[in-house]
Amino acid sequence: MHSQMISKSLLGLLLRTCCLLLFLLTVTAAKSASSKVRVFDVRKYGAVADGKRDNTKVFLQAWKEACQWRGKARIYIPKGRYMVVGPLPFVGPCKGYMMVQVQGSLIAPYGLSKNNEDSWIRFQYINGLKIFGGGTFDGQGASAWKYRKCTHNCRNLPVSIRFDFVTNGLVQRVRSFNSKAFHINVFGCKKLKFKFLEITAPDDSPNTDGIHMGHSNEVTVYDSHISTGDDCISIGPGSFNTYISKVVCGPGHGISVGSLGKYPNEEDVVGLIVRNCTLKGTDNGLRIKTWAPSPPSIARNFTFEHIFMDNVHNPIIIDQDYCPSGSCGHQSPSQVHIHDLTFKDIWGASGTKLAVDLSCSSRVPCRNVKLHNIHLSYKGNSRVSTSSCSNVEGTSYGHQIPPSCIA
Repeated sequence: MHSQMISKSLLGLLLRTCCLLLFLLTVTAAKSASSKVRVFDVRKYGAVADGKRDNTKVFLQAWKEACQWRGKARIYIPKGRYMVVGPLPFVGPCKGYMMVQVQGSLIAPYGLSKNNEDSWIRFQYINGLKIFGGGTFDGQGASAWKYRKCTHNCRNLPVSIRFDFVTNGLVQRVRSFNSKAFHINVFGCKKLKFKFLEITAPDDSPNTDGIHMGHSNEVTVYDSHISTGDDCISIGPGSFNTYISKVVCGPGHGISVGSLGKYPNEEDVVGLIVRNCTLKGTDNGLRIKTWAPSPPSIARNFTFEHIFMDNVHNPIIIDQDYCPSGSCGHQSPSQVHIHDLTFKDIWGASGTKLAVDLSCSSRVPCRNVKLHNIHLSYKGNSRVSTSSCSNVEGTSYGHQIPPSCIA
């Protein structure tokens, strides 16, 4: 009887041990499967790199299958010219981490699409995304920019790449050329990083903002070259905790916050750092622009530091009477309250005598504006450049060229 009890005990122990080992093997296998990268080569789906045949459906099929992979999925677009008539919506949510390796060139259609789409390529509702590879997105914008000059029955020009509701994303080492409208538009995103980008369009191309963002949190732009016909980077309503560093901008309209206050119930803009950047020959440098009149909102907690200006018109400018058409009337002042701004270590050459122009609202003056070590000369003559302030409360520290207009 005693030996039978021992045998049953050993048998039970053996069964429990086997179950534990089976469980551990299952968990290990699941982790291995989830960490393995599966490659989805677009050529296997019929992609043709002749620059003529439309690859839209092919890319969509590759994305559809990759999006269902329970692990890391990498869509591979090798070297070559791939016509993509679009629109091309890469839509989640997906079951794993998504990667798009672009080594080739994606070519947008000539002229305007028949469907009057607002974007060419879209990434939407994705948690975990990486786009990389050194490839190019060619918007063929020169074939459509003329349509911006229409006066009636005007059609939309598509954004080259949209990111809508993307979380934990990284876009690096890709190029965007000659977008028809914005190169990149960011909306509703969180923790999205752009690194080592090259964005290019002629200085006379209309509305070709490099990166425009709004209603997003923790967007980073780092170590990139942006040359466009509009803002290199524009920060719209609802932007929080934005970080911009080591960006070379020019030609273009500079790095802009706004325009703000055009529509009712706009979200605030809070938390912006622009650091270690270079602006070359741009129409503006560091700009904040708001409409007048405007509904109330807030723009606060901005830091601009260690910025070099090379022949930049309006190097430091706040314009709370923004009116690009010149026919707004300004019946009442802007109600966008700008406060807690720091401009530190801004130096170089101004393309105009007025190097610092802080024109704030009489309704809600700018408050707690700090100028710290500013050196902006005009045509090499430090004594010629000037500053102008209206409705500004703040302080100045250190070296000031032009002499500070803040009392």
